[in-house]
Amino acid sequence: MTDADFMTLALDQAREAGAAGEVPVGALVVLDGTIVGRGFNQPILRADPTAHAEVVALRAAAATLGNYRLPGSTLYVTLEPCAMCAGAIMHARVTRVVFGARDPKTGVAGSVIDLFAEGRLNHHAVVEGGVLGEACGGLLSSFFAARRSRRDVA
Repeated sequence: MTDADFMTLALDQAREAGAAGEVPVGALVVLDGTIVGRGFNQPILRADPTAHAEVVALRAAAATLGNYRLPGSTLYVTLEPCAMCAGAIMHARVTRVVFGARDPKTGVAGSVIDLFAEGRLNHHAVVEGGVLGEACGGLLSSFFAARRSRRDVA
């Protein structure tokens, strides 16, 4: 499967988040072509500020593999990671991060800062952004537009 194929599956996770009333972000962890972890945003559902899609997917992958370290893996996420998620990705030793939409407010893979390129940190994942970026960004834009229109009606 290609990066776009895996991102399409991450978008399915994002749609699940949106259907649950969460910000629609989805993630997958892939190792040797096999999905070993899936996740979507769940901070409201879990009453857990750390339940971002990436963290949920990393936890699932670690449980599947029986190891908190995930060398050789690729994390696919529909939105550029935030600082918390970047830290988790680095600690898990994820080899590669592929994201869809850029996040100009909290993205740390080049939008606000680039933690993955910070030479003083001890792990550096290879990062590729913009994979199905329009579809990923469109899902987020639609979600927030619908949310704003509901507020305007109330």
